[in-house]
Amino acid sequence: MSKLLLLNTPKLHVTLQRLACQIAEKSADFADTVLIGLQPRGVFVARRLQKILIQDLSIHLALGTLDVTFDRDDFRHPQKGQLLPQKTDLPFVVQNKKVILVDDVLYTGRTIRAALSALGAFGRPRRVELLTLIDRKYSRDLPIQPDYIGREVNTIQSQVVLVEWQEQGFEQDAIWLKN
Repeated sequence: MSKLLLLNTPKLHVTLQRLACQIAEKSADFADTVLIGLQPRGVFVARRLQKILIQDLSIHLALGTLDVTFDRDDFRHPQKGQLLPQKTDLPFVVQNKKVILVDDVLYTGRTIRAALSALGAFGRPRRVELLTLIDRKYSRDLPIQPDYIGREVNTIQSQVVLVEWQEQGFEQDAIWLKN
């Protein structure tokens, strides 16, 4: 099996800075805007984005985490194996807020559908936007498209996008396309 490096640590940082700038450009007022990272790896993206927004752009957005395990349509699917739930931590009310959902890879759209369902248990946001680090084009099962894209990648079903974070114990951050 071969692997193609999509983003290394420096390119990943530049991509996150660009995404932070796009968030800043798209909104005039951040008083009612929150970031929500989808467990597990979307949380790493959201934390880094929040840090860049604060340090580089002086924009302070509240950050929460959302687990969608029990809202997935494949929760009891035997081939999926046992799914382990993560922690949901929303230290704010989502009612009437602009929510930016953050995930690492957008593939079929089913995780985002589950996130929208899970988010509904916490109130009705005024608006929901989607930020994804990698958009696997041509692979959607559902009509879901991101508002902010780090990188678009044309993939076939047999390929896998591997995301490695230092927070998970990897030596460096890296995103790979595996054949």
